[in-house]
Amino acid sequence: MTRRTTTVAIVGAGPAGLVLAHVLHRAGIAVTVHERLSRAAVESAARAGVLEHRVVEYLRALGLADRLTAEGERHGRCEITCLGENVLVDYGALSGGVRHWVYPQQQLLRDLIAAYEQAGGSVAFDRPVRGVTADAAGRPVLDTADGPLHAEYAIGCDGAHGIVAAAFPDRAQGPGRRYPYDWLTVLARISRPVEQIRYAVHADGFAGMMPRTADVGRFYLEVPAGEEPAAWDEPRIRAELHRRLALGGDDPVLGELLETGMLRMRGRVAHRMRSGRLLLAGDAAHTVTPSGAKGLNSAVADAADLAGALLAELRDGDGDGDGGAPDGGDALDGYERRRLDAAWQTQEFSEQLLDLLHLPAGLAAEERGFALRLRLERIRRIAAAGPEGAAFALAYAGAGELPLPAMWPSAQGGAVATGTTGR
Repeated sequence: MTRRTTTVAIVGAGPAGLVLAHVLHRAGIAVTVHERLSRAAVESAARAGVLEHRVVEYLRALGLADRLTAEGERHGRCEITCLGENVLVDYGALSGGVRHWVYPQQQLLRDLIAAYEQAGGSVAFDRPVRGVTADAAGRPVLDTADGPLHAEYAIGCDGAHGIVAAAFPDRAQGPGRRYPYDWLTVLARISRPVEQIRYAVHADGFAGMMPRTADVGRFYLEVPAGEEPAAWDEPRIRAELHRRLALGGDDPVLGELLETGMLRMRGRVAHRMRSGRLLLAGDAAHTVTPSGAKGLNSAVADAADLAGALLAELRDGDGDGDGGAPDGGDALDGYERRRLDAAWQTQEFSEQLLDLLHLPAGLAAEERGFALRLRLERIRRIAAAGPEGAAFALAYAGAGELPLPAMWPSAQGGAVATGTTGR
């Protein structure tokens, strides 16, 4: 049997895996991508839909944002309701013009897969990696349905229970938190688009209304931890959404409920993102709650940083892990340090927003009123011009830039769709 080899083996065809594969493949690096799910499953599952400014600018620089910028919507305002007051947070103005893009994750994945194939790459769908071991030289060997695959590096982009993380000596364990509530998720037809995200801070629990497409919105309801979706029938869901979100007037009217589910609210950061020639990116290394819409965005940020580190190591190193860094250190260790720091910063932002949106458990009625009034004061502060409002706006919208490899010319090949850009 012919020995199967590659330079970089990527496990998982989510945002992190596909973005990383694009940069490496188009830089001439031999890459394989294995995904345990079918292509149809990857391209249809409804997940995130809010992209940070820096992520979209990075994708645009790679020539991967044509359809996103043609069909997506830019959003620079959200509203937070509390004690009957609806506070508008114009974070686009507070940040000096930094805004989100709203574009469903499944559509982004379709674009990335199509562009990757146009560039000559391929994704092995329905091809789970069953395990990762090391050869005599310490290089990864992946157990696949097509036989062993020998790689220089294996990258886990396959989620919180990924197979690459499982090959770390400590299984990439790290501190985490299980929150005392979960979020019931609802995908529903709506009469008109959601103009801006609405967060509702309510005595009976948080609720959220998020834009997705022109006729579909995503909704959240805080429920007790461990609650099952079956406990929530359609009349109850509709009633609670209307009550907590104070829907009415010019708000979208809910139509058919397309999908309901449950988000188990957890946060986690691995102790490390590298073990020799094994590396992690995205949810494989850190799990963040949906609060602030940071999961997809931090995964792409990981991929952008890791792409540069791998290219530096492959270009300047001799394969023993000491190349690429200006001080003679390891470019891949630099990736780990930077992204672990970033992961904790993301967790801290999410934690602060969760604390704003949820009341502590077990409060008496008068204590809930007190806690709501305190939160209204915080909401007013982040909506006002000044250092606190600006800091929230910049972090929320994802200001700044992601590192683009120096060798990469802007918009090099592989643009996905027709239509204009720059919307």
